[in-house]
Amino acid sequence: MPTTPPAPHLGPHGSGRPDDAAHGTHDSYAAELARTREFFAVRAAGWDAKFPDDGPRYAAAVAELALLPGDSVLDAGCGTGRALPPLRAAVGPSGRVLGADVTPEMLHEAAARHPGAADLLLADCARLPLPDAALDAVFAAGLLSHLPDPARALGELARVARPGARLALFHPVGRAALAARHGRAVTPDDLRAEPRLRPLLAAAGWRLISFTDVDDRYLALAEHSPAGG
Repeated sequence: MPTTPPAPHLGPHGSGRPDDAAHGTHDSYAAELARTREFFAVRAAGWDAKFPDDGPRYAAAVAELALLPGDSVLDAGCGTGRALPPLRAAVGPSGRVLGADVTPEMLHEAAARHPGAADLLLADCARLPLPDAALDAVFAAGLLSHLPDPARALGELARVARPGARLALFHPVGRAALAARHGRAVTPDDLRAEPRLRPLLAAAGWRLISFTDVDDRYLALAEHSPAGG
């Protein structure tokens, strides 16, 4: 059965170390994390009903990770767990699927909708309760825009990934389509834009290997390439 351990103590930038940043930075980070929890908590129960046709797009994105039976994979910011069934199918019964999210209500929905598909962790993606080099792949749908410190979180995902592991940053619609849905225009300072994303990934230990941003898919695939590796 999926498990949901207690939330870890979140220090500055989710590290748990008091000297990571000034107190003001810690307060800002904690406030942003709290806003994310509040936003998703009240929407968790009806989230999947808002996007009933996204399943095949999730499955197609998971396939791009080229997972093998027995692999270990994390769904970072798993939400209601829409990626968990295709991830489990890809790694098989001998593999390990983890889902991490900061919102308990989202994890409750994931456990109820996909029993047995994954072990669920109530955790900040910038401070994961996992050892170094534990994962063969990381899947993250819609994660970047909800991170208080994207660089820190991408570095943490690199820490728990083995050299050569793949990272899939996914959204079922592209940036322009998503912006239009919210009545906005795409802006050049969007972290998900390729010119901004590539160096952000590189600084965290990831090498961007492909980038797709069309109306019905956003998918940035990267490979863990640690310095000196």
